[in-house]
Amino acid sequence: MAHYEFIRYEQRDHVATVTLNRPEVLNAIHPPMAEELADAWERIRDDASVWVGVLTGSGARAFCAGADLKWRAEAGEAARSHNRAEASGAARGFQRGRDCYKPLLAVVNGYAVGGGLELVLGCDLVVAAEHAQLGLPEARRGLLADAGGIHKLVRLLPWSAAMQLILTGELISAEEARRIGLVNQVVPAEGLQTAAEQWVEAILACAPLALQAGKEAAVRGLDLPLWEAVNTRFALAERVYESADFVEGPKAFTEKRKPVWKGK
Repeated sequence: MAHYEFIRYEQRDHVATVTLNRPEVLNAIHPPMAEELADAWERIRDDASVWVGVLTGSGARAFCAGADLKWRAEAGEAARSHNRAEASGAARGFQRGRDCYKPLLAVVNGYAVGGGLELVLGCDLVVAAEHAQLGLPEARRGLLADAGGIHKLVRLLPWSAAMQLILTGELISAEEARRIGLVNQVVPAEGLQTAAEQWVEAILACAPLALQAGKEAAVRGLDLPLWEAVNTRFALAERVYESADFVEGPKAFTEKRKPVWKGK
């Protein structure tokens, strides 16, 4: 997919930034946007020149307001087939994708609700503006929250905190989300971009292949009993040991300089 209409994809050096770009509807997701997001996620996954992915929203009010209910209402019965097709489709990008082992940072600039929260849960690190609110309000609309959101929440949070979001449909503040472990950092809105850049800088200080191998071990190891996970060497670890960066890291440390990573 060479051209995007509903998102922006920008790469600077080794950082790819995906911006949801439907601010007139609070960056709500409809099927064409969902397809573009899945394609962008695959680009980040497959492009060796990309070491970090950043996901954010346009405008000052919302990261993503979830599913576009107005579109769904106007689509009527056709919305059912769209929903089933999306739920059974491959990858589903940030919402259901699994095998992108590059670090993903969510920069939450406002409401992240429903499918918007699921996008946040598809990332590894989260920085949010103070005014942001997060939650799964689908049940209040007679809808079912996507299983990707439900199953990730109950694995990420204490049971009572996850069920509060699932069973009440209420939104929580960015600070409360940080307190329960859903968000890493909360900053004033005017400092959000700076904070995001600081997170990216911290990530880029590490060897990219080492980070990918670490994320692969964390993700795939969750499916295994502890001691089986401990004694498993996952595929990306072999790339680390064979890489130029495996030599560069100790060399730079010995020479008391910053390493120059090659990502290979």
